[in-house]
Amino acid sequence: MSKNKILVTGAGGQVGMEIRSIASRFADCDFVFLSKDELRIEEKQSLDLAFRKYEPTVCINCAAYTAVDKAEEEKEKSLLINGDAVGFLAKACRSYRAQLIHLSTDYVFDGRSSRPIAENEKPSPINQYGASKLLGEERAIKNNPEAIIIRTSWVYSEYGHNFVKTMLKLMGQRDSINVVNDQIGSPTWAADLAAAIMQITVSCKFIPGIFHFSNSGEISWYDFAIAIKELVGSKCEVNPIPTSKYPTAAKRPAYSLLEKKKIMETYGIEISDWMKSLASCVERILKQKV
Repeated sequence: MSKNKILVTGAGGQVGMEIRSIASRFADCDFVFLSKDELRIEEKQSLDLAFRKYEPTVCINCAAYTAVDKAEEEKEKSLLINGDAVGFLAKACRSYRAQLIHLSTDYVFDGRSSRPIAENEKPSPINQYGASKLLGEERAIKNNPEAIIIRTSWVYSEYGHNFVKTMLKLMGQRDSINVVNDQIGSPTWAADLAAAIMQITVSCKFIPGIFHFSNSGEISWYDFAIAIKELVGSKCEVNPIPTSKYPTAAKRPAYSLLEKKKIMETYGIEISDWMKSLASCVERILKQKV
């Protein structure tokens, strides 16, 4: 039986690093991890060279432009990396007969929903980052109808820059912080997302389409911060504020909780409670500091 050859793009990011950390569990897979500097997915020639060299059977695209506020200024760059480049990658996967798993975001929605958002609901992004990611979804499906797209939300981990690490840092430096309490969704521990991706990758079925994945639960960023505070026993005061009191360059959806039944039923993926996953991640982060 031949091994799966898995190419992970954007391998220096949070999800890429988490896939790397569990790669040894999958003896039937050969992995190639390429960071955004090692493989620029916006360069067609680089993609062609990489696919010829490594001959992957599966490509997991973790490469993305993720600076939500900066994207408002750098529209062309965000559209290139999150949009056009995904189309290039999808076409390369189709040409070289590799299955594509691409990551997208809850920010493709406008936040006007009042119930968990299903995969078939119409996207309507309210910021440039969301618009660029939606373009990537459209290009992926157009150039490779067999692609799998996984939308996720509020990703954090022990790696890179994210809300959890920022909160831990600020709570260690300040007596009080303000956190918005009127943006609702669910966090995603990148380790859980990586495990779900690999479960799909090694499953006997590869069913294309759009799927939603995050941890279970419905919280605000304020609730998230309070949980972090309690886990580490911080004395920092966390104050709830409305979004109107915390202006940012990019608008954020007020409600972006994702409905996850489809990925659970299709691939038998179990969804962990957000609090349980947060506790596991914080424990890892604290161990790094010892």
